[in-house]
Amino acid sequence: MQKQANIKKTSIPGLLLIENPIHQDERGFFLEIVRMNELLEESGIDFKPVQFSHSMSLPRVIRAIHSEDMNKLVYPLTGKIFIAIVDVRPESPTFGSHEEFTFDNTEVQETHKALFLPKGMGNSICALGNEPVHYVYLVDQYWRKDIAKGIAWDDPDLNIKWPVKDPIISERDRTNPRLRELFPEKFK
Repeated sequence: MQKQANIKKTSIPGLLLIENPIHQDERGFFLEIVRMNELLEESGIDFKPVQFSHSMSLPRVIRAIHSEDMNKLVYPLTGKIFIAIVDVRPESPTFGSHEEFTFDNTEVQETHKALFLPKGMGNSICALGNEPVHYVYLVDQYWRKDIAKGIAWDDPDLNIKWPVKDPIISERDRTNPRLRELFPEKFK
């Protein structure tokens, strides 16, 4: 079977950028977001999603750094979005580092992008531009409040360069602890 997606490794082990070709004609376009066999081949993780979620964020909204013990495939459907992924796996050699991405799905392009996040990644987004961002994700564990962790969006140890001034942030995300509060042993 011919490979469809271009799956690229990033500087954080297990975090994958997936670029998929768009097939367009006069009707619009068709896109395969991911083929699980290709994802398994690249990640080595047998990803079996059990929950499919959809989030909509208005311009300037930052959904701060959320981490759960689940593998996640994320795909922005519409709008322009800044994404910061943080490695919060204590055993990882890249613990505390992050990767930043900007995806622009305001117009039809040759490819659309998705991300695969292995367990222990912190996921955050910021809606850019003037239009809402619709963002969907598949996870292989059911979300429960007791497994959800949050990290301060403005944690100075992470030094994420957020591309908006005066962001809109939930009360919960404003009060998330810093990484060094969650993992003090990593900052000795």
